[in-house]
Order: sequence, then structure tokens, then C-alpha cells
Amino acid sequence: MAIYTRTGDKGKTSLFGGARVLKSDTRVEAYGTIDELNSVIGLVVANMIKHGAVVDELERIQHDLFSIGAYLANPQAKPVIFLDKRVKKFEEVIDAQTKEMSALKNFILPGGSVSGAALHQARTVARRAERGLVELLQREPIDQGVIKYINRLSDLLFSTARFINHKEKKRETIWSQTK
Repeated sequence: MAIYTRTGDKGKTSLFGGARVLKSDTRVEAYGTIDELNSVIGLVVANMIKHGAVVDELERIQHDLFSIGAYLANPQAKPVIFLDKRVKKFEEVIDAQTKEMSALKNFILPGGSVSGAALHQARTVARRAERGLVELLQREPIDQGVIKYINRLSDLLFSTARFINHKEKKRETIWSQTK
């Protein structure tokens, strides 16, 4: 079976349920950015060898993101039921990571190890996804739990970037204003 369908050649795509919309539709942008975030996290996982528990959590997040993307691609979908439980888990992980690291007293530049830098990149994609979800919410109702999930996920990705850099003994570069 061919992977191409030719149905999108004129700039439209189908949502679940069959409705055709422009590929620039706010809903398509929202689930497309969730897909991009999932891919960036996949890149992190592919490069992270030593951190089993972190990899396991990131892979769980990839499954979550697939569910969220499917929800967003279906205007008639029921809300995603596991989101509150996952947000609570993110907060527990962030709290545990924070106990192991020095307190953050300054802004830091994204970077450190390859995995740490990639987690910072994932965080920025999560923030863009969040902005897209808020824009979609302005146009039509969506489960606000999705926005909460992505917001907390970006916090988790930031914390995990710092945590991985800490574990790998990579120095955080403190931002300083150039004169």
C-alpha cells in the first residue's frame, strides 16, 4: 500500500470524521505542533543511553502526546481522561529532580549535554504547542486539561534538562546581559 494519497495536494487535509480543512487550520497547526514535540522527544530518547528512568518517562509522554494529537484531530472526541493524573506525576518528578540540584537563582542558557540541549529544544516546542492550543481555544472549545498538561510538560522538560546536565556534570551557563 502506498504511503501517499494525493488527497492533500491542494492544501487540504481530513480530520477524523472526514471533514476537510485547510492545512493551515488552527486545529491542524495545534496537532501538528504536538506531533513535532513528540518527534523532538523521540530524538532525545534516541540519544539518551544512561538515564533509564528518564527515558521511560519520556517514552510514556510520547504515548500521551499521540493520544492528545488524536484528540485534537477529532473535533467530536471526548476529553482525554488521564491528563490530571499525568500532570500530578510531572509535578512529583519535578519536585524529586529539584531536590537533587542546586537552586536556580538566575536565567540559564539552553545547552549543556546533547540530551540536555535537546530537552531545552523540546521545552520550546511545548511552549509553542501551548500557544497554539490557546489560539485554538479562542475559536472553539477544547479540553483545557490538554493546555494544563502541555504547560506542565514544558516545566518538566526544563527541569529534566537541568537534571540531566546535573547528572552528566555539565555546567549551566548563566545568562548575562551583553553591554
